[in-house]
Amino acid sequence: MSYLAPLKDMLFNIKYLADIERIAKLPGFEDAGFDTAQAVLEEAAKFNEGVLSPLNWEGDKNPSSWRDGKVTATPGFKEAFQQFAQGGWQGLQHPVDFGGQGLPKTIGASCGEMQNSANMSFALCPLLTDGAIEALLTAGSDELKAIYLENLVSAKWTGTMNLTEPQAGSDLAAVRTRAEPQADGSHKVFGTKVFITWGEHDMAENIVHLVLARVNGAPEGVKGISLFVVPKFMVNKDGSLGARNDVHCVSIEHKLGIKASPTAVLQFGDHGGAVAYLVGQENRGLEYMFIMMNAARFGVGVQGIAIAERAYQTAVTFAKERVQSRPVDGSIMASAAIIHHPDVKRMLMTMRAYTEGCRAMATVAAAAFDAAHHHPDADTRKQNQTFYEFMVPLIKGYSTEMSLEVTSLGVQVHGGMGYIEETGCAQYLRDAKILTIYEGTTAIQANDLVGRKTSRDGGQAAKALAAQIEATEILLVKSGSTHALAVAKRLKAAREAFVDVVDFVTGNTKASPNAVFAGSVPYLMLAGNLMAGWQLARALLVAQEEITKGTDVAFMRAKITTARFYADHLLTKAPGTRDAIVDGAECVTALALDAF
Repeated sequence: MSYLAPLKDMLFNIKYLADIERIAKLPGFEDAGFDTAQAVLEEAAKFNEGVLSPLNWEGDKNPSSWRDGKVTATPGFKEAFQQFAQGGWQGLQHPVDFGGQGLPKTIGASCGEMQNSANMSFALCPLLTDGAIEALLTAGSDELKAIYLENLVSAKWTGTMNLTEPQAGSDLAAVRTRAEPQADGSHKVFGTKVFITWGEHDMAENIVHLVLARVNGAPEGVKGISLFVVPKFMVNKDGSLGARNDVHCVSIEHKLGIKASPTAVLQFGDHGGAVAYLVGQENRGLEYMFIMMNAARFGVGVQGIAIAERAYQTAVTFAKERVQSRPVDGSIMASAAIIHHPDVKRMLMTMRAYTEGCRAMATVAAAAFDAAHHHPDADTRKQNQTFYEFMVPLIKGYSTEMSLEVTSLGVQVHGGMGYIEETGCAQYLRDAKILTIYEGTTAIQANDLVGRKTSRDGGQAAKALAAQIEATEILLVKSGSTHALAVAKRLKAAREAFVDVVDFVTGNTKASPNAVFAGSVPYLMLAGNLMAGWQLARALLVAQEEITKGTDVAFMRAKITTARFYADHLLTKAPGTRDAIVDGAECVTALALDAF
C-alpha cells in the first residue's frame, strides 16, 4: 500500500502540455520555470511518500474521535501537520505578501495531487484552508487580511467553509443561520451548520470558520446571504488568542470513507452568540463563497485523480505479484502473474488512461488559471478565465466519477483479495465515493455546465474549445503515424458528438429545460471525456517528437500507447452518449412519476 508520486507524468504535463516556461514569463512567476517545478515536486514527493502515506490506513482504522465537544485527530496526524506547516506547503501558491511562496497553480496542483494520493483525509484540511484564503484575498477587508491571512497561509491556523444546514442540503436559498449586527460593527451569529470538514480538531491553534448567514431583514433566498468570519478563538489586538468563541462541535459524522477527516456539526450562538465579522458587503455572501467553492471544486477533481492514481499503483503491484492460471495464448505453460491475462491488462490500462487523461486536463486548466490572473494582456486574461471556468465542472465532475470506476476496477484486479481491507483497495473505493457528492454533486456541476457555461453565451466557449480540438486533429493527421491517425479519427467523432450536444443544449434550454437537464450529467461526462482525450492526443504528438530526440524513449512510447488506448476504449463512448442526450431526452421527460 506504499505510494510513489508519478513525477515523470506530472513533469511531462507541466513541461509540454501546460508550458511552464510560458507561465514563468508572467509577472510574479519569473522564478517558476521547469527547474523550480521539478525541485518543488521532488521535495513534495519525499514528504508525501514518507510522512503522509504511512498514516493513510491508520486513519481508516483509527478515525478522528469526538468527546465532550473536542475532536482528537488520528494518532500521528498532529505531528504530520506540524511538519506540513514547517515545510511551507500550505502557502505554496499563496502571495508572498502574506508569507506564501507565490508559486503558480500549475505547480501547486501536482503537489495537491500528491497530498491526496498519500492521505486524502489529511489533505482535506489544507484544501479547505486554501479556499478560505482565496475568499479573504478576494473579498476580505484590509483588517481581516491583516488578522487572518498570514496565520492561515502558514498553517498556524486552519480554515473551514460553512454552507449547508440540516434543512437546506444543497439548496442554499434555505439557509436560516442569522447574524445580528452589534454596536461595534461586528455581528453575532446563531444557527447550525452540518458537514463541516475539519470543523473541529486539535492539529492547529485556531480554526477560522467562513460562515453563510442572513443579516436581520435581509431579502429571502440566495440574494439575502452574507459571508462572515467566525474564529474558534477570538484574536486579541496584539495577535494573541483570546477567549473561546461561541461556536461548538456537537458531534461528528460516522462515514463510509475519509474516516480520519472529522466532518463536524457546528452549533453557533447557544451561549449568547458567536462573534462574527462581515466579509465584503452584505448580501453578497454567496458570490464570495463561490470563490471558495470553485477553488475547492478544482481541488476535489484533483482528489479524484489522486485516489485513482493510488488505486492504479496498488493494482499494478498486485497484478505483477499474484500468480494465478496459465495465459490464454499458451505463451507460458505454468501459472503466471495475472498481469499476463488480457482482461487484467485491459483493466489496468483503463485505470491508467483515465488517470493520466484527467491529470493532463487538470494541469492544463491550472495553467489557464495562472494566465487568467497574471497575464498582462486583458484579452488573454479573459480568454484563459473563460477556458478555466468551463473546465472546472468537468475536472470536478468527470474526474471524480472516473475515480469511482478506477477504484472499483482496482478491487476487481485483486479479485477476492480486493474485498479484504488489508489490501487497501476497499478504502480507496470508499474514500472515492464522497468526491462525487461534496462541493456540489455531479448533477450540480452539470447544471453549472449547462446553465452558466454553455447556454448563457450561446455555446461560444464550448465551440471555441471544439475549434482548438479540431486544430489538434489536423496536427495528428499531418503527423501521419498509425497511432496518430487512429487517435485523430476517434477525437474527431467525439468532437462532433460534443458539438451536436452543445447545439442541442443551446437550442432547447429555454423551450424544453427538462429535456436538456435530463441529459446534463451525460453532457458533462461527454465533455470531460473529450477534454481528457484531447490532452492525451496532444501528449501523443509531443511523445512522438521526443522519441526522435531520444528523450526517455520507454516513457514516451508508453505515453503513445496510453493515448491510443484512451481513444479506442474511452473516447469511443462519446457518440453513444450524444445519442442518449439528444435522442433519448424524451424518454426521460415523458416518464410519469407513478412509473417509479
